[in-house]
Amino acid sequence: MQTMPAHAAHHNDREIETLEEFDATVAARGTLAGFRVQAVDLTDRTRELLTTDTAGAVFLGCPMRENAAAKVRADGALVFPPVPHLPFDPYRGLLYTPDELFSSLSDGGYEATPDARAYAWFQQTKTDRDILSSTLRAIHDDSVSDALDELLTGARVVGVMGGHAMARGTLGYAGAARLGRELARAGLTVATGGGPGAMEAANLGAYAAPHEDRMLTEALELLAKAPGFSPSITDWAAVAFEVRARWPRGGDSIGIPTWFYGHEPPNPFAAHIAKYFANATREDGLLVRSNTGVIFLPGAAGTVQEIFDNATPNYYESRGEPTPMVLVDREHWTERLPAWPLLRSLARDRSMETRIALVDRIEEAPEALKRLGG
Repeated sequence: MQTMPAHAAHHNDREIETLEEFDATVAARGTLAGFRVQAVDLTDRTRELLTTDTAGAVFLGCPMRENAAAKVRADGALVFPPVPHLPFDPYRGLLYTPDELFSSLSDGGYEATPDARAYAWFQQTKTDRDILSSTLRAIHDDSVSDALDELLTGARVVGVMGGHAMARGTLGYAGAARLGRELARAGLTVATGGGPGAMEAANLGAYAAPHEDRMLTEALELLAKAPGFSPSITDWAAVAFEVRARWPRGGDSIGIPTWFYGHEPPNPFAAHIAKYFANATREDGLLVRSNTGVIFLPGAAGTVQEIFDNATPNYYESRGEPTPMVLVDREHWTERLPAWPLLRSLARDRSMETRIALVDRIEEAPEALKRLGG
């Protein structure tokens, strides 16, 4: 089973994203000239900053003492100061974790979490047309994309798309969880839209991959106590953290959610969460990084949009060779929402024609993906 590539080994070696990396760089190189230091608290590194060359360096949201800041500016470094009173760090160097987004859940409920507070800030600022707010959102989203690319270097990523409405305790949810487990055990990195429903189920399956089979059966029973995130996100999330506490050290997977759909919380089973303010950036980012192919479970408008967002670059081969697309549930995609006939017509006589498949049952999806070259 694939584990995520080590962060430090793959990111740009001019970027410093932790205090450990800062100390190691100063010790080994004796210079910070030209480095990018991202969201590292340097208030206790005044001596190092005063005695190390920082010409051409960039400090993004790094708290530091006034004399240190004056010195690095005099060296010719660029200093982007931390922004006070924000519920998120726009310059962050790493992806979110479930513990970070849901911290304060047990004390103050979901409303007190950083995730809920970031959404409240977004709601408040998205219509005020303030250049500062839109700049902060753009910097944040770009930082998240950078962290996501660093994490996924060398990974074989499979996207699993599907609706948020699929309830825990249903056969569909259990099927999606087993799918996630099988894909993770085959050495693939599962990536989803990071929300509830089918997305959560696939992330849960990847989390269950290193454990014995019965763990997933028991976890599904436990989760069924809170079938959906309505009426209470707090209860819905609390049960998920109960599962994580009972079976720690689960497998890694990726969740890529958005504050654009703020009523929809991220699920706590993705080890790494790339959460965006801009939904378009998030949608495209999820599909472009699914380099092994995408499996589309039954969903509504959002999933239909993702099918054709994925089909377009496959049609034009604008990202190189077309990647596999597997649609699950014949009746859903030919009768209820007939996306399959349109996809098949689009693909006719093009190289993507051999890269699309429709299967009846979720159990057939991994084999179809493999057959299409994913």
